[in-house]
Amino acid sequence: MKILVPGGAGYIGSHTVSELIDAGEEVVIADNLETGHIEAVHPKAVFYRGDIRDRAFLDSVFEKEQIDGVIHFAANSLVGESMKNPLKYYDNNLYGTKVLLESMVAHGVDKIVFSSTAATYGEPESIPILESDRTEPTNPYGETKLSMEKMMKWTGAAHGLRYVALRYFNACGAHKDGHIGEAHNPETHLIPLILQVPNGQRAAISIYGDDYDTKDGTCVRDYIHVTDLAQAHILAMKYLMDGGESNVFNLGNGIGFTVKEVIETARRVTGHPIPAETAPRRGGDPAKLVASSEKAKKTLGWNPIHADLEEIIQTAWNWHKNHPNGYTK
Repeated sequence: MKILVPGGAGYIGSHTVSELIDAGEEVVIADNLETGHIEAVHPKAVFYRGDIRDRAFLDSVFEKEQIDGVIHFAANSLVGESMKNPLKYYDNNLYGTKVLLESMVAHGVDKIVFSSTAATYGEPESIPILESDRTEPTNPYGETKLSMEKMMKWTGAAHGLRYVALRYFNACGAHKDGHIGEAHNPETHLIPLILQVPNGQRAAISIYGDDYDTKDGTCVRDYIHVTDLAQAHILAMKYLMDGGESNVFNLGNGIGFTVKEVIETARRVTGHPIPAETAPRRGGDPAKLVASSEKAKKTLGWNPIHADLEEIIQTAWNWHKNHPNGYTK
């Protein structure tokens, strides 16, 4: 099958493209390289540089390529930035998806797997979080992703489109051979920030709050290896190809680690003391975010195989120590 991957030059997108090509599929990438990297584009993928908000660009891709389905990653994804600049998120995430769906409908492409987020839930009612739990996002990023899900639902009702929304938790790690990995500017994710310390790029890591109702007072998060996420997208597309109905799935390991546990694991992996400093809590940080992924395991046959935190950090460290400035030489 031939899959269009908007955002395929980004972090999770590039890893999914790699897994698709390893599985023998044909891949077409559309990316404006706003946050993606040309160096992360797989050499066996067809690459079109352009913006999903540009209908003429998308139409030209669908006309040139015989696309069977879409795996959609093209979106802005920084919670803090979304609070300061919500309209950017409505423009890129929502309007961009609207244009993508219009072009898909016009060209008879009726299957899409979509990168959603745990941020659709907001403050969780209970742990682990189930797909049936209420969705009340606490930031524009989560709000736009939830709206994208609903846009797909109603497009499906009107035009027969079928979709899978994958709500995932803390994506982390890097490809096992180290040729692609996580490279954000600015970096906001915990594991890359921790690894900047042994890389000599910061003196210490900040712990935002140590008085939460958790075993050591620091926030608990569910960390899921990027290659396991990539495999879930491929299984979700196969599910749709096999006639599966539109659906929503959580993706996580179902295990929570505290910030202090992640730092301690990074110390073991890197052999560096990694000093830590306690800072005030950040607004909007829930004490615990842990997924139930039983539905994805049962329905998609998904089985994360890189669940060990030490292995996750080892793959991340393998990337970051060799690429301290990401893809920039």
